[in-house]
Amino acid sequence: MNRDQDTVTASAAAGDATVPSFAVIPGSQVRHALDGREKEIVEVVEAAYRLHGAGRTVNPPSSFLRFPDRPASRMIALPASLGGDAPVDGLKWISSFPANVRSGVPRASAVLILNDPVTGYPFACLESSIISATRTAASAASAADRLSRDRPRPTRVGFFGTGLIARYIHTFLEGSGWSFDDVGIYDLSADSAAGFRLYVEQSGGAGAVTVHHDPEELIRTSDLVVFATVAAEPHVHDPAWFDHNPVVLHVSLRDLSPQVLLAATNVVDDIEHCLRAATSPHLTEQLTGNRDFVLGTLDDVMAGRVTPARDRPVVFSPFGLGVLDLAVGSYVYDRVARSGELGVVDDFFHERRRYG
Repeated sequence: MNRDQDTVTASAAAGDATVPSFAVIPGSQVRHALDGREKEIVEVVEAAYRLHGAGRTVNPPSSFLRFPDRPASRMIALPASLGGDAPVDGLKWISSFPANVRSGVPRASAVLILNDPVTGYPFACLESSIISATRTAASAASAADRLSRDRPRPTRVGFFGTGLIARYIHTFLEGSGWSFDDVGIYDLSADSAAGFRLYVEQSGGAGAVTVHHDPEELIRTSDLVVFATVAAEPHVHDPAWFDHNPVVLHVSLRDLSPQVLLAATNVVDDIEHCLRAATSPHLTEQLTGNRDFVLGTLDDVMAGRVTPARDRPVVFSPFGLGVLDLAVGSYVYDRVARSGELGVVDDFFHERRRYG
């Protein structure tokens, strides 16, 4: 994993290839490798965004597997290739079954396959619901920081939707240096709201915690709004709710109507990816017939190519890029390998001779 892209290309051209070992990294090891390293992971994710912005990645459109008899459920394949000093290819395979929550089972489950860029052989399979939530939260924390730099730093955060992703985003905000005077909570499920409130209170962060029963009230009393729902179509329609010009982390992608986006400054992770699959930005493009409402990408903001206006709400809508999963997954793999606790499956690739 410590080869630069030129070395990988030269090795492949010279036929210098060996079959790698294959490791399985369970969720317990993934969690241990990531726990308490929020600032470092944000840097890993920002580095991946820079590589993507520089054209040193391959990130095809995600493939969705949907079910006519289970319309709320889906599985998504995210293939990707990440360049840079430690190139890696791979695939995240993630499912979202919202009905699981009623049975006490997490909504999402996932695996991440890492492939050797010289041979194409997979060399690791990692439990990836944690990796997926981590890269999503790190991306959100980066956006909160970058989009707040030319405006008063938010002191009141509101979570619209209170599942696992909201918990990870809260953890990453606090772990990367944020503190809030007020934490607002809104969820259609009273049990979920109560559970999230207990988590926030036990996390040790300062500030009051308020459960709101009116979504408008949550938004109007928050300088930083986090949408982390499972909404399939827009349910927030009034741009006036955002008249105080908050920073909005539109992580769940389908909460806001085109009217809300048109009244805001819009930043995405990747324009081509985000404006598809009936996301709110996609619906806005269909309504207007253009993409003029998109200011640019988070990489554009980081590089100073664009600056969000201070007199409008700014909305970050990340589609979620497979290259981020590869970046975080590679980070986990390297930490577990250095620890000496890598669980290698002996003889996983058994047929190694062309003619036996």
